[in-house]
Amino acid sequence: MVPNLKIGNITLSSPLVLAPMAGVTNHAFRYMCKKKGGVGLIYSEMFSSYAIKFRDPKTISMLDWTEEEHPISAQIFGGDPETCAIGAGFLESNYADIIDINFGCPVPKVARSGSGASLLKDLSKVAPIISEVRKEVSCPLTVKTRLGWWRGKSTIAEFIKIAQDCGVDAIAVHGRFAEEKYTGSAHWDSIAEVREICSVPLIANGDVVDGSSCLKLFKETGCDGVMVGRASHGRPWIFKHILHYLQTGEILPEPSFKERIEMAREHNQILRQFHGDRRASKEMRGVVAMYIKGFDHSAQIRNMIMQSKSTFEIEDILDKLISQI
Repeated sequence: MVPNLKIGNITLSSPLVLAPMAGVTNHAFRYMCKKKGGVGLIYSEMFSSYAIKFRDPKTISMLDWTEEEHPISAQIFGGDPETCAIGAGFLESNYADIIDINFGCPVPKVARSGSGASLLKDLSKVAPIISEVRKEVSCPLTVKTRLGWWRGKSTIAEFIKIAQDCGVDAIAVHGRFAEEKYTGSAHWDSIAEVREICSVPLIANGDVVDGSSCLKLFKETGCDGVMVGRASHGRPWIFKHILHYLQTGEILPEPSFKERIEMAREHNQILRQFHGDRRASKEMRGVVAMYIKGFDHSAQIRNMIMQSKSTFEIEDILDKLISQI
């Protein structure tokens, strides 16, 4: 069971989507996911529309996608319609294939700025933002949201109507309320109810960790695509494995410890190439931990990586591990 997913004029090779995640979906990780296969669409990290407006150097450095990553969706957040339009236009001019507006991030830093999921507290603010962005960009426009802000108080039906009236090309729904953050189980039944009123492609998000859970989500919700986030951390092969399961019903074996170390080594090199040693070494400490999670001596290896001072030291540690296997 492999549904076709088309967003605007873009037909994806797979209905599987890499979720936007701050500090995770940079070029190195997106490249690794693309290289392993199975993913139809990848998202950038979230861009602050305010930071784009004022050309914040750190934010501008996130424009790091390369040719092999396309199609790519660039996600913005912000609470001011005009500023969101400026951000969206800038990202489209830098060759983003799809623009996505975030209405689902519950992180306090984003919510306190009047952006992300906090906009679900007052839906009168939603239409002006989507409408201004829609007027600014000619590429496909999507939105990502949650069921509502307050637990048990769903605003998703009204949000869907607003978004469709404003001309979005697809909608991604994380099946939790913002108050729940990432706790408990995603409410797939609520996503199924959304399917009944959603006339554009619907991408479901929440609690997919493998092929069987993905297939179950497709069947229970009738969604057109599935977005995978946290389960992909340190597992860029997950999309290939899920797609294979959807196509054949076969569960592929997980990569060996040596294969994971080799992937971490490549990830390390790509990060250094694009972001320099100082920034890359800081990010790789957490990245390596995710690649080796669950294996013997992972805590000991993680401690060694945490004490390293450069990506070159990290590479030496990984090379020694490979030679010892």
